[in-house]
Amino acid sequence: MKTEHAHMTECAAEAARVARGVSARQLEATATPCADWDVRTLINHWVLYTSHGMEHRALRTELPEALVARDFTTDADWAERYAAQLDRAVAAWSDPSAWEGTIGEGESASPAAGTAAMLVEEIALHGWDVARATGQEFRVSDGAAAYVLDNVEKTAALYRQYEGFTDEVAVPGATGFTRALALSGRDPQWSAS
Repeated sequence: MKTEHAHMTECAAEAARVARGVSARQLEATATPCADWDVRTLINHWVLYTSHGMEHRALRTELPEALVARDFTTDADWAERYAAQLDRAVAAWSDPSAWEGTIGEGESASPAAGTAAMLVEEIALHGWDVARATGQEFRVSDGAAAYVLDNVEKTAALYRQYEGFTDEVAVPGATGFTRALALSGRDPQWSAS
């Protein structure tokens, strides 16, 4: 759990850095690596599930409907609020008991450690999407990249079934985070221009 939490902490810090680099003008951009989403829609999804959703999953509580329907980007300080919420979410996962047992009920229940891995994957992949759409880079250590890649390898087939990922992009020789991007259907060379 300590290594996994360290990767979560690192990816959350990088997500906060990228969020702070998004200008108000860029919120109006339409081109993102996620073909069906403009920048504002992508950021709202990212903020909701990788900060609020991450905390609620650690605490085993439901996301309030008011959060699900909210446009976080209407707050001028949305990036700072996102960074603060990421800190609360990471803190919730610092409790070893958050990593134990399952999250959810019935057929939708999944191991807590697997849910945490999926959340780190979400932070990193959508963090890269936001970074690329706004002319930035999303940087992670080799260890965090390997953790994200391992999880993408485990979940790619399932995500494709539910249209969360598109077909793998061929990037011969790709390793680490670049390989995770390609396997998730993202073109590592994608650019908004």
